[in-house]
Amino acid sequence: MGLFVAEGPKIIQDLLLSGLKLDSMYVTDASHDLADAFRANFGFSEGFVPVSSVQLQKLSALKTANTMLAVFHQPKEQIVSENGLLLALDMVRDPGNLGTIIRLCDWFGVTQLVCSNGTVDCFNPKVVQATMGSIARVSVVYLDLLEFVQHTKLPMYAAVMDGNNVYASKLPEQALLVMGNEANGISSEIASHIQHQITIPNFGTGNSAESLNVATATGILLSEFRRFTEK
Repeated sequence: MGLFVAEGPKIIQDLLLSGLKLDSMYVTDASHDLADAFRANFGFSEGFVPVSSVQLQKLSALKTANTMLAVFHQPKEQIVSENGLLLALDMVRDPGNLGTIIRLCDWFGVTQLVCSNGTVDCFNPKVVQATMGSIARVSVVYLDLLEFVQHTKLPMYAAVMDGNNVYASKLPEQALLVMGNEANGISSEIASHIQHQITIPNFGTGNSAESLNVATATGILLSEFRRFTEK
């Protein structure tokens, strides 16, 4: 089982509360008392390493290190359950985008995120930081996305530039929503298997905005799916 790094008391506390297994924790004097509280509340007695701010900066992936860094065991990858609303990502490469999308899944109650094998690693330090702890509550599964869309029984929706207006579409409670790569969108091989193509219309004058960021678009579309679920 692999390990991953999380930085900052808030994220570390969220991961501990979610039951993730701690491997080790590196703490400066500024967070020593909080680390002691974590040890008492969560029952771990080993792996606590006092370090200086300079030492922590050398370990950190952040431009300016926080006061606490922890190493966790990666949770076991779950089998995909094709129930409810499922999100799939096709070759999303930016760590910030993936982290934000995981956080959006957590907010909108999407407990499973399916990623193509070419999508950025969800345990990349920048992804973990962007999730703000949501990485512990959303199951992320990497697989052959083309094979998955060929066999799923869920109705499939693709976010594309020239699809049907999402605000005029009736959306189901159970579905697979596929979001594409930042520059190239959804691959043609995958798009050819998707029955419903939807888009977020551009209301701007002059159409100066070329497209929406994939994380922003994901948030809008998940909100629309949930709006129909709650009716």
